[in-house]
Amino acid sequence: MLPPSEPKWRRRKAARPGEITAAALEVFAEKGFAAARLDDIAGRAGVSKGALYLYFETKEDLFAAVVRETIAPRIELVTAMAAAYQGPFADLARMIAAQVASIAETSPIGGVVKMVIGESRNFPEIARLWHDALVAKAIGVVSGLIAKAQEQGEIRPGDPRLYAVGIISPLLLTVIWQETFVPIGAEPIDLKAIAHQHIETVLRGMLSEGARP
Repeated sequence: MLPPSEPKWRRRKAARPGEITAAALEVFAEKGFAAARLDDIAGRAGVSKGALYLYFETKEDLFAAVVRETIAPRIELVTAMAAAYQGPFADLARMIAAQVASIAETSPIGGVVKMVIGESRNFPEIARLWHDALVAKAIGVVSGLIAKAQEQGEIRPGDPRLYAVGIISPLLLTVIWQETFVPIGAEPIDLKAIAHQHIETVLRGMLSEGARP
């Protein structure tokens, strides 16, 4: 005989933190950190403001949960795939660029990136959290992979960290463009297209003669 199912109210209660962080991600992306109201987040999550406080004491705590539970896992999936990859660095770089572009296109992460940059002076703690939980780790993983590829003779001599930043920066700039200028009428930029074009261009400068196709 099948075990009795968990009561609906208990499943609902267990799901609430995830529903709240998902709603908070959308509100932060749309309104920014300063303008985001806990009432708005609670309403979008379908809970009372009092229920929200059962899980998160402050807006900073809620933003930390958004980073930790809704954004970091997506980035960590890409970095884990990259760390486990055994093929040529050029193919790995293409995969990383395509995956990052896909994440930016299919989630509100771009709005949060803009928020962190725009509000970092007034709320340095959110910039510090974003850097420590996401940026530093991602650059560290890519830098390590580049250093390994240099040891194998695939990549020219150079600072691995600067190479890593050079790979990622145009994608970041495109995300900022989409969030800042497209809403006021600027022509959109295809993230996947620019990721592909940029990585092919930068690889021509990074790859050693023996690693070029």
